Amino acid sequence: MGASIQVAARGGGRRGRRRGGRRAPMADINMTPFIDVMLVLLIIFMVAAPLLATGVAVDLPQTKAGQLNIDQKPVAIAIDDKGDIFLMDQPVEIGQLVDRLKDVAKQGFDERIYVRGSKAVNYGRVAEVMSLVTTAGYRKVALVTEQEHK
Repeated sequence: MGASIQVAARGGGRRGRRRGGRRAPMADINMTPFIDVMLVLLIIFMVAAPLLATGVAVDLPQTKAGQLNIDQKPVAIAIDDKGDIFLMDQPVEIGQLVDRLKDVAKQGFDERIYVRGSKAVNYGRVAEVMSLVTTAGYRKVALVTEQEHK
């Protein structure tokens, strides 16, 4: 019985450890670097978000048509609520529209032109712009709408 007491007193509780006093590995995750990275990303996205929103704000009518698959940036004409015309997000006078459309023709006049007209603008203004597009030589004119929300 005396032998078992000596074994317990000599190293019973420290079995398997070295005498250097090393501590057990910490199982917690240090969150400080993670939070720092997330704050930097938050700031980057807050600065970059307004730069991504380009174009003329137009309140488009809603239809049940599907979305278009577009590989490259198309030639687009926008007509806002006041009836002002924008070609590729640049304001254009109605008298200069035909000349500017001829300058924009990269792939010839077979390229599709997208006309975005606000639902508040007069239909006659949209028809006038579409006639000028065909006068410039383009044969493919499409009206852009928003998908109907259910």
